[in-house]
Amino acid sequence: MTKTQTRQRCSWAGDNKLMQEYHDKEWGVPLRDSRALFELLVLEGFQAGLSWSTILNKREAFRQAFANFDPATVAKFKEKDIQRLLKNEGIIRSRAKIEAAIGAAKIYCDMEKTGEDFSDFCWSFTKGKVIKGDGKTVIAETELSKQISKELKRRGFKFVGPVIVYAWMQAMGMVNDHSAKCFRR
Repeated sequence: MTKTQTRQRCSWAGDNKLMQEYHDKEWGVPLRDSRALFELLVLEGFQAGLSWSTILNKREAFRQAFANFDPATVAKFKEKDIQRLLKNEGIIRSRAKIEAAIGAAKIYCDMEKTGEDFSDFCWSFTKGKVIKGDGKTVIAETELSKQISKELKRRGFKFVGPVIVYAWMQAMGMVNDHSAKCFRR
């Protein structure tokens, strides 16, 4: 590849260097680490109604505010922590989303206590396999994202509707939805 040639990416990466780096190194790469999957699910919930670039720009502040998304620590957050987070200009200051993140951490810890690994749970829906999209069709939700959303909600997770769940499935690499001409396909 010469200096004048550029890699062809999915159009959503645009010209933003941070989005391009995220696209090139993270988005769609199969993620199997339970803590990282938890972080990504929480961040997808915070994205609801916003752009992913907003979340990426705030990701380090989120990591600091939420103890690097350590579920055991976040599960112990109390009202004083919620108040602290509501004053933190580096993150999305939504009480409902903050409480959902704390609740998700509690659910994660409960799963762990009963011997259920979060990564195994997540990947059980595809038997550990990556689903490959056609590279042409843009999809917001699928029957599988509806199924996973329903199960997450049944367990008590919030901000996990089928559209959020599908975005999470793409981000965590459960679904390869890179466009047909994308170098990452």
